[in-house]
Amino acid sequence: MGALQLHVFYLILLLTISSQVISKQGEWKSATATYTKQADASIITEGACGYGDLYKASYGKYSAGLSTMLFNKGSTCGACFEVRCVDHILWCLQGSPSVILTATDFCPPNYGLSSDYGGWCNFPKEHFEMSEAAFVEIAEKRAEIVPVQYKRVKCERRGGMRFSMSGSAHFFQVLITNVGLDGEVVGVKVKGSKTGWMPMARNWGQNWHSNINLVGQPLSFEVTASTGRTVASYSVAPANWQFGQTFEGKQFK
Repeated sequence: MGALQLHVFYLILLLTISSQVISKQGEWKSATATYTKQADASIITEGACGYGDLYKASYGKYSAGLSTMLFNKGSTCGACFEVRCVDHILWCLQGSPSVILTATDFCPPNYGLSSDYGGWCNFPKEHFEMSEAAFVEIAEKRAEIVPVQYKRVKCERRGGMRFSMSGSAHFFQVLITNVGLDGEVVGVKVKGSKTGWMPMARNWGQNWHSNINLVGQPLSFEVTASTGRTVASYSVAPANWQFGQTFEGKQFK
């Protein structure tokens, strides 16, 4: 395959991926929803996506835990969904208003209960365990479970992507938050001043790690979304960065 043919092939592949994502974002699908009672109006502060305090992560009260079918082993963390209550005259708010949610947690299955009563997140159910504050914008608070429709939508974020450092000299880990576009990160690379671009492995949620010692080097990150688009943030962390610090890079547009 010649250089021109190879270029055309990758262009077609990228367009195909993008069209699939657009299609995925434009279609309403059926699911169910419940809510978690939280005093601060958010899902738990230590969820399966690794975001910690959701307000610091910029996701706030509009968050949800996803069933296994939607969670996709953590790949869906950070993705945005538009959700509306439908087909229930008693529980759905008039006009079926919708709310935009960010996937921030995993709703585990409970096979000791029927998927129709209590086991809402059992495979292969598609279910949203919403924050209470978000749930009451689409349904009556006293509802136990409601039928909903959902679709993937573009994530509107303020500022750039955020890179939070953790780990140790021989186990470098970065948590990536505030991701725009489709919000779903499928690949990350890191580059120090003494290295080339190196792929990182997903540890859990949106935590990515590398076993290379990067201490004392300015760091650049390359993030790839599920659309196939890539954004590189060069020297986002200075040479004197420390574990526990967070740095802001570029954003998908």
